[in-house]
Amino acid sequence: MFSKKTVVIIGVFFLIIANILILSVISQRYPTSGPGGFTISLLAPFQEAIAGSSRFLRGIWHHYFNLILVSEENDQLRNQLARADEMKNEWVEARLANDRLRRLMDLGGGFSQALVYAEVIGRDPTAWFKTVIINKGHQDTVAVGMPVVVPEGIVGQVVSVSGHYAKVLLIVDQNSAVDALVQRTRARGVIKGEFADQCRLEFVLRKEDVQVGDTVISSGLDNVFPKGLRIGEIKDVTSDATEMFYTISVGPYVDFEKLEEVLVVVSPKEIIPGDDK
Repeated sequence: MFSKKTVVIIGVFFLIIANILILSVISQRYPTSGPGGFTISLLAPFQEAIAGSSRFLRGIWHHYFNLILVSEENDQLRNQLARADEMKNEWVEARLANDRLRRLMDLGGGFSQALVYAEVIGRDPTAWFKTVIINKGHQDTVAVGMPVVVPEGIVGQVVSVSGHYAKVLLIVDQNSAVDALVQRTRARGVIKGEFADQCRLEFVLRKEDVQVGDTVISSGLDNVFPKGLRIGEIKDVTSDATEMFYTISVGPYVDFEKLEEVLVVVSPKEIIPGDDK
């Protein structure tokens, strides 16, 4: 019925009570000297041992409860710290999202066309196509052929649409093409996608002045992308005497691995106001 620990504790308790009663009776019946004193001298060491054991057990008991209280307090503090970290992370994410939204709004102020704000919710899992999925579709006035932009520059073009979703072909896809200009010299070419999120500027004649570091923008002549949108920076220019055109590598300004929010230009055929020099 009782555990060994319970039996030992009960036995020690009754033994202490019995010793106290015996000592009390002897103290009343006998003086401190004589037989009573002799009896006490015999019982005292035993009682001292019992008292020491009792103090030891009480110390262990109190220490055990103190450990429990400290452990519970530590758990509470850890939970509070975890919640504080979570709240801090939520605040940081909210601030970053607010900064991105403000930049998109600033970009939208430069357009005369209607714009649709959208979030990137998926990516093409294959290595053959560079596309993303956004959470706006034809129910939100998004249609095939509309350009997609961010403050850094051109993202791509809408290639398929459903009710509330759309697929965007990125300019780094090999099937993408953007009529472009070298901003400094107005040399014209076509931006095509390559592997590793890079582009190349094709059909630029070798007679043109093209240098590493030049900015490439959209020309507006393809009737898809408004004129003056940034595309990227020239990273390498190779000239072959046997070829009519340069071989030009362009690094896009947009970091396609970090796309989260974009703007869809609803009326792409109008020309946007801006610096196209």
